[in-house]
Amino acid sequence: MAEVAKTDLSQKKWYVVRAISGQEKKVKQYIESEVVASKLQDYVSQVLIPTEKIIQIRNGKKTTKERSFYPGYVLIEAALSGEVSHAIKNITGVIGFLGETKGGDPVPMRISEVNRILGKVDELVESEGTVSTNYTVGESVKVINGPFNGFSGVIEEIMEDKKKIKVTVKIFGRKTPVELNFGEVELE
Repeated sequence: MAEVAKTDLSQKKWYVVRAISGQEKKVKQYIESEVVASKLQDYVSQVLIPTEKIIQIRNGKKTTKERSFYPGYVLIEAALSGEVSHAIKNITGVIGFLGETKGGDPVPMRISEVNRILGKVDELVESEGTVSTNYTVGESVKVINGPFNGFSGVIEEIMEDKKKIKVTVKIFGRKTPVELNFGEVELE
């Protein structure tokens, strides 16, 4: 019996646990504390909620929020042998495993999916976060930062990929196009 457990432990795979939406963090804490309480650390190695940082600019102030990348889902790296999957299913806030058929075994994620999601998580940790903007072409903005601080202009183009906007600013009576970062302007 011990031999079977050892081979199972080396076969840890990633699974998606369906959780009540909006309670992913609580579910993650519940899973982690249940793993410790039931001494399942050998079977469950990681519990992860893929999140992204959202930087919003409101009234000229930057606010950073963390948003779940896949609302209602928690990723778990585990060897689901014996009672492990049953223990996880019975945790408060857990609906079940993604992809399991009624009464069947949980379906592990494909390696390509895992790498894509984990790569995305690493990328988001490294990046400053994504800036969410409510800007539209034709709106008037005031420059609040940088060399054009205090100038006003009209948005001509929004470049989401570069996190910049092209604004036409009146300098010395002439309209001049200027590229600015999202954080350098606020709506007038």
